[in-house]
Amino acid sequence: MPATTPAPTIATEDLACTFQVRQGIFQPKRPLKAVNGVSISVNKGEVLGLVGESGCGKSTLAKMLLGIQKPTGGRILIDGEPLDGLDRKAVARRIQPIFQDPYSSLNPRKSISSIISLPLRVHGVGGPADWERQVKEMMDLCGLPQRAYDGYPNQLSGGQRQRVAIARALVMRPEVVICDEPTSALDVSVQSQILNLLLDLQKELGLTYVLISHNLAVVQHIATRVAVMYLGRIIEQADSETLFAAPRHPYTRALLDSVLTPEPGLGVPDAQLGATFPNPIDPPSGCTFHPRCPHAMPVCRQLAPRPLAAGGSMVECHLHDPEQATAA
Repeated sequence: MPATTPAPTIATEDLACTFQVRQGIFQPKRPLKAVNGVSISVNKGEVLGLVGESGCGKSTLAKMLLGIQKPTGGRILIDGEPLDGLDRKAVARRIQPIFQDPYSSLNPRKSISSIISLPLRVHGVGGPADWERQVKEMMDLCGLPQRAYDGYPNQLSGGQRQRVAIARALVMRPEVVICDEPTSALDVSVQSQILNLLLDLQKELGLTYVLISHNLAVVQHIATRVAVMYLGRIIEQADSETLFAAPRHPYTRALLDSVLTPEPGLGVPDAQLGATFPNPIDPPSGCTFHPRCPHAMPVCRQLAPRPLAAGGSMVECHLHDPEQATAA
């Protein structure tokens, strides 16, 4: 009997999230498709890098993966089990976040031991002796000195605070960690230390990461696969080496050719692409990237490109779909 392939650790199927928003006080509400039919799968031990400009839907997707935001369509699976069948605590046991700003994500009035042990206490795992043991063990794994156990966040550097945030996220031994710009608020000299720590912890604990970042150097350093997001859609996916060496979508090429600013959330300069980022409430017809694309064809204005999968990669672009381009 052939062995069955294990289900991805986390996956989405045609996931969508639409908000009803107003552009003015007296204007009627209109739909904003923040996430529009996203299908991804991440296997155990993988690091999926999710990149794209501010407003592309990365944060909304992350919130849905964490169970914070409810999808309006599609579904999320963890180990093949629908996420909507789990309560909030069950989701938190298996999926944890690491946020970008260690200065605002840690309560300054709580001790380091209290911050790291919070998930254990909320979920009723063990007692005080167990909490102390697990917190100290996690501090060691995250490179925090034991003398910080009774200390407070304001006594730590930015890098040490982020280590506390990482320890808090991992103390429950989750399967999946959503890393939302985990180094963007840190000095450049500290960023590589945190990235290397995340890689070490991944190997030590068998973790699966979804890494959200505007910094392509960070993604290239840590990700095994990369998904590029634009106006709520995943427009290209490939393993990291392939995507950085030979990007197929014009937007991905523009991202790689750009000099991104160090400020979080900023992306491709409008001047480089020849048009401003579209209004997500009123996206362009056909391929939503066509007003900014240097290779746009008539079909791009008429038809939305279909996802083309080949050899573990995927791209949504008419340049790679002559059959649809000819049919139009």
